[in-house]
Amino acid sequence: MSKVIEVKNLTRDYGDLRAVDNISFGVEEGEIFGFLGPNGAGKTTTIKMLCGLLKPTSGIAKITGLEVAKNPMEIRKQIGLVFQTSSLDDKLTGRENLSFHSRLYNVERNIEKERIIELSERVGLSDRLDDRVDNYSGGMKRRLEIARGLMHSPKVLFLDEPTLGLDAQTRRAIWDYIKKMNKEKHTTIFLTTHYMDEADFLCDRVAIIDHGEILVTDAIASLKTMVGNDVITIRVENQEKFIPYLKEINWIKNIEKYDSLLKLGVEKGEEKIPIIVQLAQSHHMNVKSISVRKPTLDDVFLHYTGRSIRDEQPTTEKTIPPRFRRR
Repeated sequence: MSKVIEVKNLTRDYGDLRAVDNISFGVEEGEIFGFLGPNGAGKTTTIKMLCGLLKPTSGIAKITGLEVAKNPMEIRKQIGLVFQTSSLDDKLTGRENLSFHSRLYNVERNIEKERIIELSERVGLSDRLDDRVDNYSGGMKRRLEIARGLMHSPKVLFLDEPTLGLDAQTRRAIWDYIKKMNKEKHTTIFLTTHYMDEADFLCDRVAIIDHGEILVTDAIASLKTMVGNDVITIRVENQEKFIPYLKEINWIKNIEKYDSLLKLGVEKGEEKIPIIVQLAQSHHMNVKSISVRKPTLDDVFLHYTGRSIRDEQPTTEKTIPPRFRRR
């Protein structure tokens, strides 16, 4: 498979604040690639540079072999983009929004009509196409925006936090549309999100970005294996005193502290629980609670950053300059 997106040493500064810090990665043709991180990590800044909406301070970004900074107009013909916030015209109907977009990209009229029918059926809006968009729900607007981004048959579709602020049922419906679209049309999808369950459901590979730096890039299954086949969560008295004893056990792959809990990456977690309880009791430490489960992407994020992504407060990159790394 060939790389549709190639990024090398990409950096973006805002004065003395570094929003994106020397990142490099590639995206294969036809894959769903997740760009994960808390709000303010540099996700939107990266997507703007990849789409030609923002010039990098240094580094190179290529799409389909073309350097974005040198070929912005040609690049925009090959990509679709769904922004974080709605950019639809609420006073137009769904059909008119799709038609207007297709004319901006010089889609032939007969192809335009076919695409409107096809895409509206795919995102479940056929019966609402002639309603004004200001009568749409939030989920319907997101589905229409995804359809609009595909009107000119882009090679890459960028989705920037596509389900932000939507209820769980609507989010799941949009996930299904994205999966189906990727499978049927083999469209390469670049997805930014801070919802770990969203990335887990949709993505083939992910990159975790924090404070403008990429910490790791890999397949989701491989990342979870780095944490451990199972995660034991334990609350114990004298936590700090207990940790050195745990570090002496070679089958514990990693130990993470989170609030008053310890998270241990292990193999065959159910078999290991009695051993850990016995270890605590042998050192006169009371185990308050203990449980085992399969690892999640949030465990992976905790492993690489030292905190849970759920701890982050929802905001935007522009409102939190202290999070950017100072040069």
